[in-house]
Amino acid sequence: MMPTKWYDSKVIRIEDETPTTKRFWLKIEGEEIFDFKAGQFITMDLPIGDKRRDRWRSYSIANPPDRSNVLEFCIVHLNGGTATEYLFSELSIGGNIRFKGPDGGFVLPETIKNDLVFVCTGTGVAPFRSMILDLHQQGKPHQNIHLIFGTRHQDGILYQKDFVELMEKMPGFKYSVALSREDNVKQNGHAFSLSKGYVHAIYADLYKETRPDVDFYLCGWTQMVDEAVVNLIAKMGYDRNQVKYELYG
Repeated sequence: MMPTKWYDSKVIRIEDETPTTKRFWLKIEGEEIFDFKAGQFITMDLPIGDKRRDRWRSYSIANPPDRSNVLEFCIVHLNGGTATEYLFSELSIGGNIRFKGPDGGFVLPETIKNDLVFVCTGTGVAPFRSMILDLHQQGKPHQNIHLIFGTRHQDGILYQKDFVELMEKMPGFKYSVALSREDNVKQNGHAFSLSKGYVHAIYADLYKETRPDVDFYLCGWTQMVDEAVVNLIAKMGYDRNQVKYELYG
């Protein structure tokens, strides 16, 4: 077994994405190229405790592999969370982050034969952004892609501008947003589909006729993923091999 490799990086940029979410960019120090697959994550060692379980936090990489040694992360603030309290209140541009990785098997196959349906909530969109941008920027062959994103309110939509632009540039890319707690949801000329409710209603309606030529990828909080797995396999009749997922706690 190869020994764990740790990397040192500096924070080069921090931006507010939503009222509760920030985007962080890290530049890896040294000349060695940090290579990863779209959809993978890294584990940060943060100065927030003495024991490993207190210090280590894993976050999906939100940008595609481009050999630039710059990694982007989209992180939501959790009330009472020591890690996000440090990242949001103490970390600043020029700060140091030590991490290991990349890790994770939540990646696309080398050859994509089926349509892809990405279902996510909140910052679970990060690995899908990496995947979609990688396919687009590298010109990799693929079938149709449908991104279904869920959040509570309209001001919580992540990467909206990016995905709207991709709808224009990327043939076969479709984008839907579900707002679970927005009182007055109106389409108002949005290029993407905007509706009140949960992500489950969208895929349950559009993919209710079981198809062998579609693969579902799920990423988000445990409750959402668990419900989606039950819906797709037990209720809608999709094969287990057509459903892949990654949990966020």
